[in-house]
Amino acid sequence: MARKKNDFKVYTDFIMEKSKELLSIDSPTGYTDDAAAWVKKEFEALGFKASFTGKGGVLVELGGKDKKNGLFLEAHTDTLGGMVSSIKGTGRLVVTPLGGMNANNAETENVRIVTKFDGDYEGTFQLTNASIHVNGEYNDIKRTFDTCEVVLDEDVNSKEDVEKLGISVGDIVCFDPCTRITKSGYIKSRFLDDKFSVGILLGYAKYLKDNKITPKRAVYVHVTVFEEVGHGGCASVPEGVTEAISVDMGCVGEGLTCTERQVSICSKDSGGPYAYSVVKGLIEAAKKMGADYAVDVYPHYGSDVEATLRAGFDVKHGLIGAGVYASHGYERSHRDGAENTLKLLIGYID
Repeated sequence: MARKKNDFKVYTDFIMEKSKELLSIDSPTGYTDDAAAWVKKEFEALGFKASFTGKGGVLVELGGKDKKNGLFLEAHTDTLGGMVSSIKGTGRLVVTPLGGMNANNAETENVRIVTKFDGDYEGTFQLTNASIHVNGEYNDIKRTFDTCEVVLDEDVNSKEDVEKLGISVGDIVCFDPCTRITKSGYIKSRFLDDKFSVGILLGYAKYLKDNKITPKRAVYVHVTVFEEVGHGGCASVPEGVTEAISVDMGCVGEGLTCTERQVSICSKDSGGPYAYSVVKGLIEAAKKMGADYAVDVYPHYGSDVEATLRAGFDVKHGLIGAGVYASHGYERSHRDGAENTLKLLIGYID
């Protein structure tokens, strides 16, 4: 079953290309239509049936013979971001986070404000009174969404000036992903969580198409759009599904063994243990395929598949993903992590 490394290069190249394309499409949770449309189009271009769910996610049928023992692969294209919560008298914007966006990681980032009816505007997320030569307390101020603000790149000096532009409470604030792919194979970007995994699932779909493979069991992909707020995977499970696996980021950090060049198999996170039989099967598949893997416990993590279980679906569950460092910040992974995740998927589903 083992394959040579070069056998997967075409798919890893494809994953990197498609991940970069998706990362360029802003999709903070709640504002995901453009990204979802792109995902649907890309799976359809590979020849697979894809449809929108009621919540705006994308459900894809990858085929399969045994429809009474279906496998449900979940990833998400919604990301962290912000929303305008009020407009200051100075013409600056107060932002409330969408998902787990952290003000420490967001400070000095370029942003795009998407208005409901009047186009987009640029700005920067800054500490209030951000000039260090003016603010003697600059180093001591805790960075929060109460101490930071969006400075618009427009000639505005009052709340009324901002309102004349068409900016209002509830408008979306998108943070620049700043995506880079290095010569050494690293991919650095905001929101690799979880657009990198969507790219990996597209790579798996291309692998099936190119090799004219019909899986033994029915396989579905659900690209969700509300994972970052906890209810992305709580619906849209097709009849006959008996197992669900989140394909999300693998955690990299102190106390864990995974690196950005590996695929991580999570045995337990903040929601509790994953199904032991699934974890064991994933490890066996990784060994069979020669995939470089790590097994870890994530202390501060929740996944789409846990939302699926909490919604009452009677399925076994698991969680895998390419290793990602600096989660919910400026994240980093590697093409080897994508390749090893792809290998694991192929081996497990085969």
